[in-house]
Amino acid sequence: MKKLGIAAAIAAGTAMVAAATGFAGNVSLQLISSDPYTNTTAADGVFINHRSEEEPDTFTAGSTIVSAFQVARVFNGGADDIGFATSNDGGRTWTHGFLPGLTASSTPANNAFERVSDASVAFDAKHSTWLISSIPLTTSLVVPTVFVSLSTDGGLTWSNPVSIPQSADGHVNLDKNWTVCDNTPTSSHYGNCYTEFDNFAKDDLEMMSTSTDGGLTWGTPLSTGNSAKGLGGQPVVQPDGTVIVPFETIHGVIGAFRSLDGGASWSNAVTISDITFHSVAGHLRTSPLPTAEIDGSGRVYVAWEDCSFEAGCTANDIVFSSSTDGVTWSNLSRVPADPVGSGVDHFIPGLGVDKATSGSSAHLGLTYYFYPNAACTVSTCQLDAAFISSVDGGATWSNPVPLAGPMTLTWLALSSQGFMVGDYISTSFLSNGLALTTIAVASAGTPTQNLTEDMFATSPLRVGGAGASSEHMASSGASNIANQPLPSSR
Repeated sequence: MKKLGIAAAIAAGTAMVAAATGFAGNVSLQLISSDPYTNTTAADGVFINHRSEEEPDTFTAGSTIVSAFQVARVFNGGADDIGFATSNDGGRTWTHGFLPGLTASSTPANNAFERVSDASVAFDAKHSTWLISSIPLTTSLVVPTVFVSLSTDGGLTWSNPVSIPQSADGHVNLDKNWTVCDNTPTSSHYGNCYTEFDNFAKDDLEMMSTSTDGGLTWGTPLSTGNSAKGLGGQPVVQPDGTVIVPFETIHGVIGAFRSLDGGASWSNAVTISDITFHSVAGHLRTSPLPTAEIDGSGRVYVAWEDCSFEAGCTANDIVFSSSTDGVTWSNLSRVPADPVGSGVDHFIPGLGVDKATSGSSAHLGLTYYFYPNAACTVSTCQLDAAFISSVDGGATWSNPVPLAGPMTLTWLALSSQGFMVGDYISTSFLSNGLALTTIAVASAGTPTQNLTEDMFATSPLRVGGAGASSEHMASSGASNIANQPLPSSR
């Protein structure tokens, strides 16, 4: 494997504070990035949505928070570039820009790829390096590798990407990458970074690659012991170095697998829970992909959208399960954002856990989108975003805090799988115990070249609890996971 140096991109200026569309409560939203591109069609003739930014991930280290997201969504997959926004002062001010060397739209350009998708942010404390992984698409919409962009100056400038090696058999078409690093100094694998992705060319075979040098080089990807198939895995690392990867299987199950040896091998995947999913109205792009985080003691929390608690499956709640070992998982619990039977539809959750807390006093923060009325149409659906939190490991939850909305669906980027704010979002905790998230927020616009869908950061969010209690049901028990193909969802 060849080590590549840092060819840094100079970031753009600090974003200005701006009001969001219809936000409420005591939370302010700050505009941190907007789509600057103007190309109207892709090589295959499909349209490109402008202005549009969507699908953010965030990660924090101390008072630094980095967000990465798609910029200028293309109708049938990917975007012009990946944008980033970085705050080194706990979210008060932000520097933003666009990653270099990813696509023909990047500066400098990479003409081998027309589009890029699926940004994921991580930080490697041992090597003092920030990482953003992404997947580049050719003009034929094939993803032959996973890119990793690096920053060694606190997320302000970024390298041209390095590539994760792939198998030489030619059967490679990748999706849904996610990166994490082992940041516990006492771990025997301190400084390892792990990237998950699936190979759509092999029926969404789950794969993992490991780096030991701050993301400069990556190992040949490995599959799980039972060749599990799925997508959307989000690896987390326990204090002892065990890596646990919750993911959505291709067969209607949330599952998990793990590594006990620093990524040298990966276990069989086991079942966390069956998925029961209410199809979200209004042609909004969403599916029950998991969002996962970990507390200070190593308890893993995983959440997703699910209608198991709703009679007749008429709307989704956000549900969650937890585990101390990645093998045995708790019974399914419901986040009580609204009463059962309210008709409110909850989806696209982004979970954060304060790693300075643990056990029965673990602090959880959850950002999500919702419809006040699940039984709506493209013309009547009203999209909102909110935040809810717990200070007792998910036993009780605060009242929801409104963040943004209502938004009309036609204000959003239109993809081949529906109107889009993202397949996932994220919540992260700062060192002062406050949470922060970045979300796509749209104001009035017209498809497809006159949109106003920008990236916003919330002001720091306080966590609370001792409100409504989580509701529980019996778990489905652990089992090996069967395989059945699903379509890709780039």
